[in-house]
Amino acid sequence: SAYRLCIMRKLPSLLGRTLTSATPGFPDMSEVRSKLRDIVGASTNWRDHVQAMQERKALHTLLAKRQEDLPPRRMKDSYLEVILPLGSQPEIREKYLNVHNSVRFGRILEDLDSLGVLICYTHTKQEMQQRSPLSIVTALVDKINLCQKIIHPDCDIKFTGNVSWVGKTSMEVKMHMLQLHDGDYSPVLDATFVMVARDPENKRPAFVNPLILESPEEEEIFKQGELNKLKRIEFSTASLLKMAPTAEERNIVHDIFLNTLDTRQEGEGTVSFQSRKLPPNSVWMEDAKLKGLQICHPEERNIFNRIFGGFLMRKAFELGWAIACSYGGSRPFIVSVDDIMFQKPVEVGSLLLLSGQVCYTEKNYIQIRVHSEVYNANTREHNTTNIFHFTFISENEVPQVVPKTYG
Repeated sequence: SAYRLCIMRKLPSLLGRTLTSATPGFPDMSEVRSKLRDIVGASTNWRDHVQAMQERKALHTLLAKRQEDLPPRRMKDSYLEVILPLGSQPEIREKYLNVHNSVRFGRILEDLDSLGVLICYTHTKQEMQQRSPLSIVTALVDKINLCQKIIHPDCDIKFTGNVSWVGKTSMEVKMHMLQLHDGDYSPVLDATFVMVARDPENKRPAFVNPLILESPEEEEIFKQGELNKLKRIEFSTASLLKMAPTAEERNIVHDIFLNTLDTRQEGEGTVSFQSRKLPPNSVWMEDAKLKGLQICHPEERNIFNRIFGGFLMRKAFELGWAIACSYGGSRPFIVSVDDIMFQKPVEVGSLLLLSGQVCYTEKNYIQIRVHSEVYNANTREHNTTNIFHFTFISENEVPQVVPKTYG
């Protein structure tokens, strides 16, 4: 079951016990965001953002020339616990509430994104520097697995997390979300994000502190981070845009094609490849699409005055949820989020175009792919910024989605 999967994936369970040196009087989510602004010297006034970014240029001199020049850190040095007090502070509940009286998952994505960045700043913090010369941004969401269908809107939530793997300029962060029930925190989800460090102007990669491993369990966690990295490299080289499908994949495509050919015409030799029919209880993929448009206002900017990655994730998730809802005809529940690649930053003022479609179905499961691109009205250019993958489970079995074209 998905619940057991979540418990099994919770590798740092022992780590949680050894990392109880978390900040006393846990910070909440609003403190996380204000801490991030302090760390990079971001302005809360949009008119001052150019000035604030200019001031960051002077921090170039604080960057390390080599990774070896930076003090190594332990996993527990970056460990943070943050409370989302939905139970004890009802006034913040409204922002997190959905129409089904549970928590909006899109808001949780925003919180995970902010926390992941703060964990990385905690790992790379230099004692003598008030401001960090690093621009730390989300490169990708590797995986988020949920083990609870419902997130309750009136119980406190606790996020925990730490850096679990470090390369030269990138860091993997593992985060867990738990919710308070009858005096105990029980697991809700596990998330793995990859963050990259850039120079103060967010133009070039910058070195991050290496990681010291203190126990066999930490070595196991680190090894998993290394495997995740290799898997991503392998996955990107095996992309269909670079490599032909495997023999097995070709057979699957051919079977789908034969199943949708309309053979009612006379004689085997007269079957037209254009003449297709939909199998029973199926939907053409092209009929399972929805689109959305967002104007990117300054309110949605991150500490570097680009559009906040968490906002993009929330908007893509909400479109994905709407597609799953209309396709399955009942309330869908998010099960997993996979492979969100942040390919290009989104500038404030952009027009963000989101297009989502059902790309795979099996029994009650619906997989949605959301493609996001920005449109520049001045140059009339479209650029892909992200591709999102969401897996939902519907209350009832759903029709099978069938592709019509090779694409």
